[in-house]
Amino acid sequence: MLTDLLPRCTTTTTTAITTTNTTSTGTGNSVLLVRRITTVALFVSFSCFVLYRAGESIGFRIPGSFTSRASFFLPADNVSATSVTDSEEYRLEKVLKNAAMEDTTVILTTLNEAWAAPNSVVDLFLESFRIGDHTRRLLNHLVIIALDEKAFSRCLALHTHCYALVTQGVDFSKEAYFMFPDYLKMMWRRIDFLRVVLEMGYNFVFTDADVMWFRDPFTHFYKDADFQIACDHFSGKPDDVGNRPNGGFNHVRSNNRSIEFYKYWYSSREKYPGLHDQDVLNNIKNDSFIRDIDLKMRFLDTSYFGGFCEPSKNLSKVCTMHANCCFGMESKLHDLRILLQDWKNFLSLPPAQKISSELSWRVPQNCSLDSLRHYAPPPMNIEQLNGHRGLVEIL
Repeated sequence: MLTDLLPRCTTTTTTAITTTNTTSTGTGNSVLLVRRITTVALFVSFSCFVLYRAGESIGFRIPGSFTSRASFFLPADNVSATSVTDSEEYRLEKVLKNAAMEDTTVILTTLNEAWAAPNSVVDLFLESFRIGDHTRRLLNHLVIIALDEKAFSRCLALHTHCYALVTQGVDFSKEAYFMFPDYLKMMWRRIDFLRVVLEMGYNFVFTDADVMWFRDPFTHFYKDADFQIACDHFSGKPDDVGNRPNGGFNHVRSNNRSIEFYKYWYSSREKYPGLHDQDVLNNIKNDSFIRDIDLKMRFLDTSYFGGFCEPSKNLSKVCTMHANCCFGMESKLHDLRILLQDWKNFLSLPPAQKISSELSWRVPQNCSLDSLRHYAPPPMNIEQLNGHRGLVEIL
């Protein structure tokens, strides 16, 4: 500890005063000695202050930006549940406030160790913002929610706004295979966290990190919608509940309707055990509860918000592209790199040629609906087998 290295300031001063009091013999000498003692005390105090500041500068104090990292390793029995909750909420409020736009909107994504590795998904995600059309500035409003320590450390190395989301007793660090128990826990943890963000008064755009941002999407959001979400398949009508939503990209406004909706969505996991958030949404999107709270739900056009399930065909219009309908990290990375190169090729065209160009995406290649039917994830142990409910057809 730094305090162990510092001079014992109080003890030294007290000893000096005691010695002075016992050796003084006259008023003049006493005044002189008091002045000397005062000088010594001030000198020692100043020395303590200098040493303390020096200790701060060489790393004896945990920097404020790393306090969330420290929270990962606080055992639950070290501190009351209330204080942990309050502490986490305080840190979250600070991060959100620093990242928010003027209308209190933030962009959120989640990240685990598997997607945070060098030259992996997060690098491509951030690159898309940097090379997109008027998207670089949006990085100022992006908060990366790290689900494990290594993801948090990588975030701090890459980005300004990072938050460590603590989940006791769950390891989200590895690649979470679609519909396996860890995947389901991660998806539902996300829904519950987003509800907290809404309750704190922040609007958000949630984006998976495998969504590439090529244009500012805000001009294409519906002004009257409480909740709007991208689709695996878009029918052509934004209010058609027959659209097939994809939870990897959505825009939500903070109000009583959206907060109640997220509570209902999260609680519905118990009614539909073994399903992930996206399939549960499909089951509840036409429930009477949605109409009763008067939630305005809209579905986003895949012409602007495309994905590998249903690609956006016009590069002059596309805002985002999602590497959905894809199993396996290598397949996803392969196709995302091609996707970014296709965008760069489009940007290199002369303006007139961009408008008339028939240039299209070369993906999906390794990612496809066929890959969903044939991809073989690693073998499960007995516990995973007991918790596994079976694959569904679309990510």
